[in-house]
Amino acid sequence: MREKRTYRYAAAFLLLFGLTLLFLILNGCIGSVGIPLSEIGRILFGRSADETAARILWDIRLPRAAADLILGGALALAGYLLQTFFHNPIAGPFVLGISSGAKMAVALVMIFFLGRSARVTSASLILAAFAGAMLSMGFVLLMSRRVKGMSMLVVSGVMIGYICSAVTDLVVTFADDADIVNLHNWSQGSFSGMTWENVRVMAVVVAAASLAVFFLSKPLSAYQLGDAYARNMGVNIRLLRALLVILSSFLSACIVAYAGPISFVGIATPHLVKGLLGSAKPILMIPACFLGGSVFCLFCDLLARTLMAPTELSISTVTAIFGAPVVLWVMAKRRKGTD
Repeated sequence: MREKRTYRYAAAFLLLFGLTLLFLILNGCIGSVGIPLSEIGRILFGRSADETAARILWDIRLPRAAADLILGGALALAGYLLQTFFHNPIAGPFVLGISSGAKMAVALVMIFFLGRSARVTSASLILAAFAGAMLSMGFVLLMSRRVKGMSMLVVSGVMIGYICSAVTDLVVTFADDADIVNLHNWSQGSFSGMTWENVRVMAVVVAAASLAVFFLSKPLSAYQLGDAYARNMGVNIRLLRALLVILSSFLSACIVAYAGPISFVGIATPHLVKGLLGSAKPILMIPACFLGGSVFCLFCDLLARTLMAPTELSISTVTAIFGAPVVLWVMAKRRKGTD
């Protein structure tokens, strides 16, 4: 029995690694200008004579694919932390309004800086998004103490999200036309326009947060079995909850700062990964969720920029198509279990 589980875990991780590599290659090859796989190999090793293809790959497609990988993994991990914290299978940054709060703060900062012809730094965007995410998280935590049941918590989060989105729309309405153009694609969720500088910053931030989450795998295992059990195992519940709030908000902030709010990845991916592994152990779920989120975003972003080419779809449109049915299935399964 133990050997079967080991083989299943190994097969699941091999599948996730394989899909990640496959979609990285497809994101490099497919686009308005097709680049053969053999040409990509020559470009990567500096042996290509096609300067146009090399520039497209190095300056546009590879940074975007790297952002898909990093931010997709961070989004799935944030969703897993929120689901663990609330013991709620459909908790996630987008549904609970945390992404909307981060979006509101980033929009305010962007308009403030752009209106004064000042440069918006990555650090300022991440800090603004973190402040907005923590603000929304504070309201969600307050509501979670006053409402009972999964549905009411979700409704509260949706309402908080609508309020933050309304404030964002109001601010954008009074912004300059140039600022509105810059904000529009970002506010709908998009990985376009990524640079290697963006990738370096998000890689450092997400790697640090993800490593901290991985070190929490043992107390998280105890926390999943209930507060009383975790206390008996020596877990500081208050500290653990504070770390879950901070880390999930920090990961959500990094995503919104660069790619805007992206729906359903944080909710759907942990459930898909859990079904693939056949286990809820945090030491397995944490790396698997990260890989699963990367695969999800690489796949959806590929569809977003190629399905209606030359028009690019919002990635949230594509993630909703694939993620929403998973959420409906989880809700129906949970409802069936309570009947």
